[in-house]
Amino acid sequence: MAERYFCGWYFKCQGPGGSLALIPAAHAGGGSLQLITAGGSWNIPFAPGETAVSGARPRAALGQNLFCERGLRLAVDAPGLWAEGEVRFGPLLPPAYDVMGPLCALPFLQCRHRVASMAHPLAGRLEVNGRAFDFDGGRGYLEGDRGRSFPAGYLWTQCFFEGGSLMLAVADVPLGPAAFRGVIALVRLAGREWRLASYLGARATALGGGGVTVRQGDLCLAARRLGGPGRALRAPAAGAMERTVRENLVCPAHYRLTKGGRVLLELAAPNASFEYEWP
Repeated sequence: MAERYFCGWYFKCQGPGGSLALIPAAHAGGGSLQLITAGGSWNIPFAPGETAVSGARPRAALGQNLFCERGLRLAVDAPGLWAEGEVRFGPLLPPAYDVMGPLCALPFLQCRHRVASMAHPLAGRLEVNGRAFDFDGGRGYLEGDRGRSFPAGYLWTQCFFEGGSLMLAVADVPLGPAAFRGVIALVRLAGREWRLASYLGARATALGGGGVTVRQGDLCLAARRLGGPGRALRAPAAGAMERTVRENLVCPAHYRLTKGGRVLLELAAPNASFEYEWP
């Protein structure tokens, strides 16, 4: 692995017993497994010889911890964190096409994003420091990032709701001496995919206070975090996990999607995931 390169996958599991996210990653110095719940977050380092993470598809092995498109298996016994169990995935639900569209062909991007599944069924159970998480009948979300660094400023949110799911990311993207504010949003609603993206003409028309409004023609998507700062996570900077960001894995949030003034989705979500990082 190149010294200034990182690659990681984000496995979110939400079920009757609560929510949990796992981030297996390879980066400068080896690898790491981050685990986040509503009650805490943990970062477990792994040596290079114990780390194998694919950039092409959601597959990772960190020690005895295994991740792939069909599920995950945990076996962690480290200072401050004991976790074990297995979760099986039903069929993944990927976007209609690459979430980055033609931007995926641009060279020298700081970070490349991929959504592997907007929602898939779960079955299984994990135990974390004595607490059981039952995921039978739950839903999962799966995405990945690879590159050198996370954007200096970005917003990211993901949410399940009855009949669908959504994700939205807005970030300041450097391109040599210039930069632009990139937008990617997918809303899976009643079997249809609504997409807003910079390469389709989307732009962030309002940003601040933990929220954003994105417009693309007569489509408008607004998202706002209603919870406070979240749990600390490690994020890549020049290929090493040296930056601290904060994620609300479970927090209240409000979403509104309209088309030509017609409301397609109005959602007060109690269990949204949200990151809001602006300098």
